Amino acid sequence: MAHINLLPWREELRKEQKKQFAILSLLTVVLACLVLLYAHLYIGGLLDDQNARNEYLKTETAALDQRIKEIKDLEATRAKLQARINIIQQLQRSRPGVVHLFDELARTLPNGVYLSGIAQKDLAVTVTGVAQSNARVSAFMRNVEEAKWIGAPKLDVISSKIQDQRARSNDFTLLVIQADKDKDEAADSASGKADAATGNAAAPQSKEGGK
Repeated sequence: MAHINLLPWREELRKEQKKQFAILSLLTVVLACLVLLYAHLYIGGLLDDQNARNEYLKTETAALDQRIKEIKDLEATRAKLQARINIIQQLQRSRPGVVHLFDELARTLPNGVYLSGIAQKDLAVTVTGVAQSNARVSAFMRNVEEAKWIGAPKLDVISSKIQDQRARSNDFTLLVIQADKDKDEAADSASGKADAATGNAAAPQSKEGGK
């Protein structure tokens, strides 16, 4: 029986298998590198897009902050202008009141009473002066109560002192309230309208009575 030597064939098969394994391993490594490269490029692209969005948002946020600052500056300027307008309007409205105030003080001031200072805050007026006697101060307060543009006198301080060892004077501080011109005019207007409405309502009744 003839013997066949299979060792060379087996050796060739083994070499072929090693070669195929090496090629397959190399392809696997190359494929893995390609996958990693793609993942790196993809993630890098996502990061670049996100960074671009972040820069855009930063730019828009800075522009928005600038607009908000400009709006706040405009509002502050507007508030200052409005405050000035209010002061001017208040001064214009208070001019007649100041005239009435000084007119009433001059009219209600009795003989023997002399004013040394006047201070006003809103409708409250502080009057300081000197009187020859307490009776003159009382007369001044009665005149203020009967005045149209000032009223509600309240004696805050009164002190007596002797001058030239014979004459006595009384320093006083009087608080009065100035009448609100706008409210008085509104009340007078409302009262006039009410009287007119009453007169118009009474006119038809008179005509019916005549029939």
